[in-house]
Amino acid sequence: MRRVKIFDTTLRDGEQSPGVALTPEEKLAIAHQLARLGVDVIEAGFPIASPGDFEAVRRIAEEVKGPVIAALARAARPDIERAAEAVEPAEKKRIHTFIATSPIHMEKKLRLAPDEVIERAVWAVEFAKGFTDDVEFSAEDAGRSDPDFLVRIFGEVIQAGATVINIPDTVGYQVPWQFAELVEYVIEKTPGADRVEWSVHCHDDLGLAVANSLAAVRVGATQVECTVNGIGERAGNASLEEVVMALYVRKDFFQAETGINTRELYRTSRLVSQLTGMLVPPNKAVVGQNAFAHESGIHQDGVLKDRLTYEIMNAELVGREAAVLVLGKHSGRHAFKKALEELGYRFSDEELKQLFARFKEIADRKKQVTAEDLIALVEDARTKAPEHFKLLELQVHSGTKLTPVATVRIQTPSGEVTEAATGDGPVDAVYKAIARAVEMEPVLESYRIEATTGGAEALGEVVVRLRMGSVTVGGRGLAPDIVEASARAYLDALNKLVAGVGTREVVEAP
Repeated sequence: MRRVKIFDTTLRDGEQSPGVALTPEEKLAIAHQLARLGVDVIEAGFPIASPGDFEAVRRIAEEVKGPVIAALARAARPDIERAAEAVEPAEKKRIHTFIATSPIHMEKKLRLAPDEVIERAVWAVEFAKGFTDDVEFSAEDAGRSDPDFLVRIFGEVIQAGATVINIPDTVGYQVPWQFAELVEYVIEKTPGADRVEWSVHCHDDLGLAVANSLAAVRVGATQVECTVNGIGERAGNASLEEVVMALYVRKDFFQAETGINTRELYRTSRLVSQLTGMLVPPNKAVVGQNAFAHESGIHQDGVLKDRLTYEIMNAELVGREAAVLVLGKHSGRHAFKKALEELGYRFSDEELKQLFARFKEIADRKKQVTAEDLIALVEDARTKAPEHFKLLELQVHSGTKLTPVATVRIQTPSGEVTEAATGDGPVDAVYKAIARAVEMEPVLESYRIEATTGGAEALGEVVVRLRMGSVTVGGRGLAPDIVEASARAYLDALNKLVAGVGTREVVEAP
């Protein structure tokens, strides 16, 4: 079996998804989970983009152990110096530098001749080597570049000291057969090809990112660059969980394996979805809500006789071993603790006490609490900001012929405050009442709601993004009632604003 490395760029390319802006704390939480997942490389960000991005990469480099920590840099001195400074504390660090190589990019964007592009690429690799032995070079828009020019520039940067060569399909233009031919040709013709790792980075504009990545592995690629849930620029990137499970399930065909702990895939997917606010479609392969659901009578009959009749992989393999676990309001602390342990969670007595109290609140209002509910409960608690403001009571009056009225009682540092307000709807009324109670008036930039499980009694999970001035924060709330979940999400975001946690504009990169 060949070993294929997984290069995760959720925190860099994934964050370039429209509407996504992660705080340093959120990036750090995802990075720790990626380390538990077992990725080989974490591309932690683009340090030159903003002070916040630099801070996030630096903290990840300081705190996250195991994977290589990489930072992106254009082929420019300020970028490379900033990237080097950000990853300097890492046990294993990499500088990832790039320049465009397609005719349209060189002529229209860079306004450089091909020889000048090669000269700059060689300089960038040599300069980056002064900070770390591990330097990756990417030819932006390689999918539309001349293969012989790629051979030439790759040969030059390998001679300059590059240790990883990346062939990106930056605009998602390639199809599997053609991309495999390109990768195979370049690896065969490039001088020094046997001295480097060969990587691919595919975008999903034609829905072919995973297929293209796998086609490249088939002909010799040793690293795949991908993101959790396939998020990223435009239509996104190759989906990490799909690449990993395709190699696992079809190892007979690919004769390749990864070092990924597949049982962490579902948990990782959930965390990224929660923190980015990007929902996972129910029919998403591997991690979607319906990925292991069977409704057809024929399918159900087959699965009851032998799961292999309709399942090529089982839920346990991707971290959903307790998908049928059911808890209710009569469950005790011991059963609750055991259920969490079966999901792979360990908590101190104090943490367990707080989680159990929240569980009881939910169980009193739901007939059944499923494994997905428990995972959502735990991840919600993990990502909460310190409670500067706390919801004590909420009442809403609304109807088809009634003006919605909300009354809230909020615990603040100066005591309990009760306020009421009307609004265009019950959620709007709640938000206006809370704003009055805490004496803050943020702008609501986005509001999303999702059910953690199917059915009428599903927990509602609300994700909001608020802005005050130039500072933007995300908040999330979980409750059986969507209005309550909305209030909790709004207060979570307000608590982050008070704590000084905010996002900044990120410079785009290919």
